This record gives sequence, structure tokens and C-alpha cells, in this order.
Amino acid sequence: MKNSFHPGPGARRACCLWLLALGGALAGAAELRVEISPAFESVPLQLDSARHPLPGGETIAITRLSYLLGGFALEKTGGGWAELPGQFAWLDAARSRNQFTLENIPAGEYRAFRFTVGLDSETNKGDPARHPAGHPLNPNLNGLHWTWQSGYIFLALEGMFTERRPPARPDGKPPAPNAVSENGAPRGFSYHFARDPNRTVITLPVQLNLSAASAPGVKLAFDVAALLNAPRRLSPARDGESTHSRADDPIAAALKANLPGAFQVRQIVADTRAAAAPVVKPLYLPAKFTPYRFTMSGVFPVPDLPKDNPLLEERVALGRALFHEKQLSRDNSLACASCHVEAAAFTDPRRYSLGVEARTGTRNAMPLFNLAWKNSFFWDGRAPSLRAQALLPIQDHTEMDEKLERVVEKLQSSKPEYFQTTPSQNSKFKIQNLDYPALFAAAFDSPEITPEKIGLALENFLLTLTSFDSKFDRAMRGAAELTELEKRGFELFFTESDPRREQFGADCFHCHGGALFTDNQFHNNGLMAFSDEDTGRFKVTGNESDRGKFSTPSLRNVALTAPYMHDGRFATLEEVTQHYHRGVQRSPTLDPNLAKHPRAGLPIGPEDQRALVAFMKTLTDEKYLPPPAGEKTQRSSSTP
Repeated sequence: MKNSFHPGPGARRACCLWLLALGGALAGAAELRVEISPAFESVPLQLDSARHPLPGGETIAITRLSYLLGGFALEKTGGGWAELPGQFAWLDAARSRNQFTLENIPAGEYRAFRFTVGLDSETNKGDPARHPAGHPLNPNLNGLHWTWQSGYIFLALEGMFTERRPPARPDGKPPAPNAVSENGAPRGFSYHFARDPNRTVITLPVQLNLSAASAPGVKLAFDVAALLNAPRRLSPARDGESTHSRADDPIAAALKANLPGAFQVRQIVADTRAAAAPVVKPLYLPAKFTPYRFTMSGVFPVPDLPKDNPLLEERVALGRALFHEKQLSRDNSLACASCHVEAAAFTDPRRYSLGVEARTGTRNAMPLFNLAWKNSFFWDGRAPSLRAQALLPIQDHTEMDEKLERVVEKLQSSKPEYFQTTPSQNSKFKIQNLDYPALFAAAFDSPEITPEKIGLALENFLLTLTSFDSKFDRAMRGAAELTELEKRGFELFFTESDPRREQFGADCFHCHGGALFTDNQFHNNGLMAFSDEDTGRFKVTGNESDRGKFSTPSLRNVALTAPYMHDGRFATLEEVTQHYHRGVQRSPTLDPNLAKHPRAGLPIGPEDQRALVAFMKTLTDEKYLPPPAGEKTQRSSSTP
């Protein structure tokens, strides 16, 4: 069964979005598989490798190449074009996402293939929240939408570059001709190609005979060297480290001129049919169950909820009880809720949480709301799912330090420590002194308790913890008004810092943009010099390019989630803004959107820092605030 959706304030019903993913192929229609491989001077592009030279003298390393395609069409051999409206593709080199399939193509012979880098104006300006999970234009999937500025980034090209500088001569004379060295400090560049006038048409010659009986393919190359060199040469050192494609920007104009020559046809493949994807079935579905009404904002992208663990009232209730159950710890002293406090937006107000026997952790507890939009968990992303993440703290020596087999034994013979005597906001299910086997029987297909089912129940509950109704959200729909200071903070937050174009913003939105105020990716934000002992994502992947990178938390409820950063080093938001003003530490993996700024840091004055803090405080969801003095409320962690 499909999960159902219920829109929150100012939202619309999201369940209808699933209909966009339905619909079969037209009778007799053909398919075309397209593969586009990133390259540099006709050889495979190596990300994060500072080995690619530019004619201007720089050596560059590409860290991100991500782009959107639309406007697909095929030219018939006899003349005329077969247009393929409503089909789009998102490709991303870092995620090895380089293939897509075009459908519902009339059978016949074709001699040319056409597409656009970028989207038509109507799609570009349309509501991004309408696209279902998995759709190439879903912002939570592609990370390419400027939510509050309207429109998509058509192409994001980011990286680091090093200038070749003549070495100094001991006699003080000018260096010999062509004498160069690469001892300059790395700098970042960020080219974001966007806006309707920059939509670029690409037309390539192909010879295709399409029919419903075969699935031919086209293999293309996207050469970044050509994109930066011909017919207009681009030099980050000479032309500038960033563009956001505002009117008359010469970098955007050069990218538009170079794009048509950057794509080449490499091969036509006769048949690319692959085995059908397996059907995902719900796990341990009970005979009787009640679907849970998942509530979200109408401006949020549709999440990709797990199809094998549908949201059920009974599972959410069980997961909520387990979240508060201290028997998950070895000495029955700690529950998940002990270190994820709702009044702190499900974080820990302490710098480091204390485990059994007061053992001290090494990282600050992350917030647990809006997890339905994440696909990896913990600061280093080592857990691929919420069900996996939920079981790891139970077994961690510095946290709960318990064996899963012992947890099962304890739950089989005890009643829940946490009782939900009234249903939650979106729930009808009550817990009233039931034993755990009975709760597992209601949530699953039998009273049997297993570690897997514990993980599934906790995942169900955690997916329901959402946050989307702050002063900022109310202001965006006209139900509240920001102060002048908060408006100034909003302007700074969503404005790039590009002195070349007289843009003097704080550039926060690159990592904390979108309706969720996070891109849910991993970034090195300049803390590495102080925490070499914790290398972050590198511990998981072993890739040097991931050293010092950590998951980007949402800035929703940020006023409630102090202290800040993965190690809780900053106690206040003022300290955080000071870090980006003067404290960023340079390293080879520093995010290009920070590395492109002056070494001294972003020139954010005291008043602008105050405005940024004021704006971030508007992101607080009042359901996490304590009730006024003397007022009783049922709002607790029983209410997602």
C-alpha cells in the first residue's frame, strides 16, 4: 500500500503527487536509453583530483558536476521532430548518476537528438513541491533548486583551483620565460548556471531505428575541458570564482556559448534492455492496521518514504514507546529520549551526551526532525537507513552499551515504560498499559520481538517527527510579518558573496538553502584544523576528498539546538557567525563555496551578523517551545 499524506498549515494534500508517477507506456512506443559520461579532454573526469590544467595557467579539481536536462526531441529521417514533452533528466558525477531513459517515442528512424541544458520557463518557475519522490526535478533529490529565489540551477560546476606562479629568483631578477610552479594556495570556484535566458539547446547527429521490440542506447560525453575552453576561455583567477547567472554576467555568457560543443556522441548501442526492478513488498504487515497520516508542508519536496516499512498507527505508537524505553540500555538508565530532548528540538543541550556509567561521547547529538528527507544518518553518514541508525546507539559502548539479544529478552517480559494515554496529533492509536508482545502483534504480523522489528518501529516513529511551522513559514504565506532586522538577515542569508558583481551577502544558502534549510550533504566548513582527530566522512569512505566533511544539519529550530557543529564547539549563534566571518580554516577539502571567499573570511559586519542571528531565530517551530508559565499542555514527544 502507498503511504498517505496530509498537508500542514498553508499546504496542500501531497498524496495526489503520487499520481504523477503513474501511467503506462503508449502502445507501440519505443524507449531510448541515454548515458552521458563526464570527461576532461576526452578522458574520464576524475573528481577531487587536482590534475586538470586550464589554458589560463590554473590547475583545477572538480568536486561537483550536476545538471538538469529537458526539451528532448528526435529528428525524423524524413524530416520533422518528435517532441518528448514532460520528460526530464538529472545527472550528477559525484553520485555516478549518468543514465536515464526516454519513453513513449514513436517508432521510426531518426537522424538527430536534441535536448536542452536547463528547463523551459513554465517548469522552471513552477512549484517544485509537486514532483514525486524519485522524480529528477524533486529538489530533495537533485539539490538544484533556489527555493526562495524561484527557479532551478541548470548546471552546478564547483571545485578548487591553483594558480601557477613564477618562482622567485634569488638574484631578484625576473623569472625565466615559462618558468612556473604550483605553490599557490588552493582557492574555490562555484559556477551556477541558471535562469530562463540561459537555457541552451544541444543538437547532436545520431542514426537510430527505434521500435517497441528493442531498447537502443546513445552514449554521450560531457567534456568539462570544452565547457571551460571553447570558443570562450574561462579562467577562475581572471574571470572570477563564482557566478549565479545574473543578467549580463560574462561567466554565464561564456558557459552558454561553450555548452553546445561540450557534448559529443561516443557510441550507439543496439540493445540496452535490463532486468525489471524487483517489487518491494511491505515487511511483516499485520492482518489489521491503520495507515498513519503523514503531515508535511506544501512547500516541502515529497519525501521518499520506505516502501517496505509503511507508516502505520500501530508501528508509530510502538516506536514512540521504544524511543522512551530505558530498558534499551544496559543498566536501564537511558532511553533514546534521554539524549534527544524534544524541548531542544530532539537534540542534547549538552556538548556531549553521557552514556551508561556517565561515559562521555565525542560528538554532539543531532536533531531528529525532518529525517524523512535524509538518506544517510549520523554526522558521518555511516548508517544508510533510520532502522540501521536506531539500533547502533543501543550497542555502542559509550552510549547504551547493550546487546540486542538482551533488549529482546527484557521487552518480552515487561510493560512499556512510556505510556501514551491519548492519541498524538495525527494518530488514533492509544497505548494503555499493554505489554510489548501485544504492541508488536498490533504493529507486525505476530507478537515475536526481534531486533529487526525494533529498528522498523523506531524508524516509523522517527519519520513522523516533522517541523515546518515557524514564524518564517507563516511570513512566507502572509500570516506573519518579519521585522526589518529579520528581513535584512533573510536577504543576507540568501544572497551570494560576489564582489565582482557587487553582491555582498553571507552565502548561507549554498549548504542551508531550500525549504528544509539543508542540502543533507557532507561539507568541510573550515573546522578541520581544530578537530584532526575526528576526520568525519573520511572514517566511513576512506576517501581523502571526504576528510573533514560532516553532514549539514537543518537550520530549522537552530535557536533551540545549541551547542553547534559536530563537536558542539560553539555555544551561541553569534559564535557561529563569527566563525564564517573570521574563523574558517583552509584545507584541501574545504567546500568550494567557502574556499572562493577571501582568506580572511566573509566581511560580515556586527550589525549584519546580528541580522543573520535574528533571521535564524525565525526558523523556530513553536511546538518545540516550552509552554508559557502556568499553562498545562499535552504537547510532548507524544505529538510528532
